[in-house]
Amino acid sequence: MNKRLKSDILLLLTAFIWGSAFVAQKVGADIGTFTFNGIRIFIGGLALLPVILILDSMQKKKGNGEAPDPAQKAADRKVLLAGGLSCGIVLFIASTLQQYGIFFTTAGKSGFITSLYAVIVPFLAIATGKRVKKIIWLCVILGVTGLYLLCMTPGEAFRIQRGDFFVLLCAFAFAVHIMVIDYFSPKTNGVKMSCIQFLTAGSIGIVCMFIFEEPSMTAILHSWFPILYAGVFSCGIAYTLQIVAQADADPSEASLILCLESVFSVITGAIMLHESMAVRGYLGCALIFAAVVMSQLPSREERLAAKSR
Repeated sequence: MNKRLKSDILLLLTAFIWGSAFVAQKVGADIGTFTFNGIRIFIGGLALLPVILILDSMQKKKGNGEAPDPAQKAADRKVLLAGGLSCGIVLFIASTLQQYGIFFTTAGKSGFITSLYAVIVPFLAIATGKRVKKIIWLCVILGVTGLYLLCMTPGEAFRIQRGDFFVLLCAFAFAVHIMVIDYFSPKTNGVKMSCIQFLTAGSIGIVCMFIFEEPSMTAILHSWFPILYAGVFSCGIAYTLQIVAQADADPSEASLILCLESVFSVITGAIMLHESMAVRGYLGCALIFAAVVMSQLPSREERLAAKSR
């Protein structure tokens, strides 16, 4: 098996884990938004600690034996901490909106609405002076049309459902999260920053759990599987698979494969939770998926730049 095919398989597995995690979030929604999110995200951070230790050990073996500059080491640690805390705060907001919304809607719909962050990100990038591909405007039209078909019910044409509204807000929050990651990731270690962001978001969630909810140990233990799946698999294992896979994958191809996350959310929701939608809902999913895929396609300039490398 060549490296590229192996990477594609790992990315497909990553998309499946992330998509099926919506089912875990739906199943665990009854124990409370902060309770479920706080515990599972904190566990996700803990799951990355062994990965960090292994990667650090491998890095030391490849090192040139030179002692790192103390001043540079301190500066790097400061950027890492700032990035992890910033990403963690935004992740807490985004995941809270998503988990609260998913209680009132289906796992499948949540997956597709959340995926709209891929269409929102380019518009946020305008604020940083980046150009928006022309095709993004078509993606917005498709995305909005798909959202309308997916979320609006007959007789309530201009009224979005409560759960769908909060998941839509989470899509905007995840778009901001992507922008924050985009700012810090080139400046620091991505795995360590992700670990800090998970521990930060999880810690905030656990604090909010004790302030705003009445956590029940019985309910938590009863939901142990969805908590561990959404924590260990979705945060720890899937993130690690993504890192390993993207080392040998084409970036454009990788982003397109990861778009299948929303498709897997509908498939697993239908199989495990017996969720279903009207025909207009599936048409809305198709339009949103098309918008997300098109938003990830490289522009003509990007393709030419890739060929010239």
